[in-house]
Parts: sequence; structure tokens; C-alpha cells
Amino acid sequence: MSKAHRGSGLQALPNAGRGICPVCKRTGIKVVYEHEVEGKKIKICKTCKAAIAHGKKKEAIAAL
Repeated sequence: MSKAHRGSGLQALPNAGRGICPVCKRTGIKVVYEHEVEGKKIKICKTCKAAIAHGKKKEAIAAL
């Protein structure tokens, strides 16, 4: 199993990859998954990545 989003790989990122998710507005969670919105890439959390993949949170993505 890949460990790209856990452990030592995150230590090089600012604040260990933690921040505010622009989709769900939660704070202090890992925002390390990239998603492209209107030509620009944003970093989102794991739960929002899964919700977008399943066709949910379309209104939150449209607002960005």
C-alpha cells in the first residue's frame, strides 16, 4: 500500500500537510489530495476527494 499521504513524506510540507479544506471548511486536517477546478489545482481533504469521486459536493466545487 502506498504511503504518499502519511508519515515522513508529509514532514517536508508546510505544517505537515495540515490546513483548511476549501470545500468542507474543516480545519486541522490533511489537505494533500489535488483536484483540478476550472484549470487550477486545489488541495482538498480525503473525505471531499471521495465525495467528489462519487458525484457529491458538486455545489461546493462550483462555488470555488
